[in-house]
Amino acid sequence: MMKLKKYIPYLLILPFISLMIFVYVGGLWQAVVQSLGYMPVFGMTDVSLRYYAQLLTNDRFLSSLSYTFYIAIVSSGLSVLFGVIVAFAIDKSKKGNKFSYSLYKLPIIIPHIVVAILVTQIFFQTGIISRIAFSLGFIDTAHDFPLLIYDRGGIGIMLTYLYKQIPFVTLTVFTVLKGLSSKYVQVAQNLGASPWFTARRVTLPLLSPAILSSFLITFAFAFGAFEIPFLLRSPARLTLPILAYFDYRSPVLADRPAAMAVTITISLISLSFIGIYMWLSKLLNKRGLQ
Repeated sequence: MMKLKKYIPYLLILPFISLMIFVYVGGLWQAVVQSLGYMPVFGMTDVSLRYYAQLLTNDRFLSSLSYTFYIAIVSSGLSVLFGVIVAFAIDKSKKGNKFSYSLYKLPIIIPHIVVAILVTQIFFQTGIISRIAFSLGFIDTAHDFPLLIYDRGGIGIMLTYLYKQIPFVTLTVFTVLKGLSSKYVQVAQNLGASPWFTARRVTLPLLSPAILSSFLITFAFAFGAFEIPFLLRSPARLTLPILAYFDYRSPVLADRPAAMAVTITISLISLSFIGIYMWLSKLLNKRGLQ
């Protein structure tokens, strides 16, 4: 009887887990099959890797791939940089209360679509900052304000990500920072180390697993996100999820396997970063940083 009770929690979540596995695995299998060109409903029964091979010579795909990497790497890198700085600032602060310490967590619960609307209202050429600049005489017309939304550089997209991701990185790093033993810092200070040297050579290495996981999580989200690039994209530049979406909705059935090939490519790249994270985690663990 005691052994049976041990398995009750797993039995309770079994229906949900089974449904999720069925939906995910079923959808993934369907995408893989269609990416190989097998769609018998439409008379396509030849299985091959030609759609993947075509991606390697497709300028449209390669442009979207580089643009997606650019958005993900820049937004994740800046999020980690500013998130770590804010975490250190909160840890060093001697003033404030629980409310002020919890205020930075507020953006995490705000949906991305709401943030996209806020960013548009603030940074668009007819937004709040543009109007203030016009009122102060810095610009003569709205067109004099730099294009930050729907721009080719993806600034509007990255601003939205930064608003959401910096608090996430701050929360992750600050939680670990609070749990670090102060004896390492005290030993370094007793040996005459400066605060900057202590932070760079003692604290940051101990925080490296949290920083690494934060970067990879934010990168994976930015790399595979659909709604923000779709809402704030430039008509001239498409991320990979948007490219797959447009190919999938194409009335030309021959574009459907190409869209699925792009989708599988996104999944493979994301899985590769998971593998990199696991490898780096083992490496850090061997060095005693985890």
